[in-house]
Amino acid sequence: MLLPEGPVQELVAAATTVSCMNDTGRPQDFPLSNPRADRVRDVAKLAGRPARLKRGQFLAEGPQAVREALKLHQQRLAAGAPGIVTDVYASESCLDRFPEFEELAEGTTARLATDEVLSAMADTVNPQGIVAVCRFVDVSLADVLDAGPRLVAVLCQVRDPGNAGTVLRAADSAGADAVVFTASSVDIYNPKAVRSTAGSLFHLPVVLAADPAELAAACKARGIGILAADGYGQLDLDVLQDESARRRLTGKGPDSVYDLAGPTAWFFGNEAQGLSEEELALADHRVAVPVYGAAESLNLGTAATVCLYASARSQRRDGAVPE
Repeated sequence: MLLPEGPVQELVAAATTVSCMNDTGRPQDFPLSNPRADRVRDVAKLAGRPARLKRGQFLAEGPQAVREALKLHQQRLAAGAPGIVTDVYASESCLDRFPEFEELAEGTTARLATDEVLSAMADTVNPQGIVAVCRFVDVSLADVLDAGPRLVAVLCQVRDPGNAGTVLRAADSAGADAVVFTASSVDIYNPKAVRSTAGSLFHLPVVLAADPAELAAACKARGIGILAADGYGQLDLDVLQDESARRRLTGKGPDSVYDLAGPTAWFFGNEAQGLSEEELALADHRVAVPVYGAAESLNLGTAATVCLYASARSQRRDGAVPE
């Protein structure tokens, strides 16, 4: 439920759940209206990495991201686990458009705020009427591997927050089991990265600051193959898909060609340089996405989407993953 600005809010500021509703189900009194208030500045500081690391929190902006964050929050509460959303700030107009937020925000400290306040809190000029302060959601590599993943996306030294979010969203769409960011990659809690995931950050496990060599060794020990997306790779992705289909239909296939239906971790490299020689050496195979036209190459987000969907399709056709 959403609490407006006023004397009563100081009495419940530390409460986990806030209740101060009128007969219409909407908050009484007035929304937060001072964009220079200390509370507003504290939220705005989450745009910076130092504040995020110090507090273990980040900001979700806009209806899609906040909705998915609140869904995960409610799922965790229902399972007896701590929630991930601590505070929600929303405008009256946003609640008119999305009335479900009032129920989803149960279990959080939630308040009405003016559009001016929301703009001061958010990284974007227009956060579309709602922001949420969330706890970090990343998990350990051991947790991911112990769950027996079939498909994992690994981002090696990916620096652009938009690209990182795009690949995470693609991994979510392809049904991947996790996304791993190696050390020196962008902070996925960067506001632009969070926005680029379009809520997918709250759908699948994310591992941060992994060591590529340790990750590769752990994957191989669990029977997870490693494919490196490389424009100069010796294997053509189309060939791998054809061989996987032939193996599925006939039970036969060349021993030297990788089976896309098997558990796989795809390594994707830096936007400008791609994977380093050290990272490429960790892979079982280097795989190129064929380019049939005159383009020099595909960008990171597009290439990752093609590769992840190739594995997802093969795994589902093979029956390794339920439809």
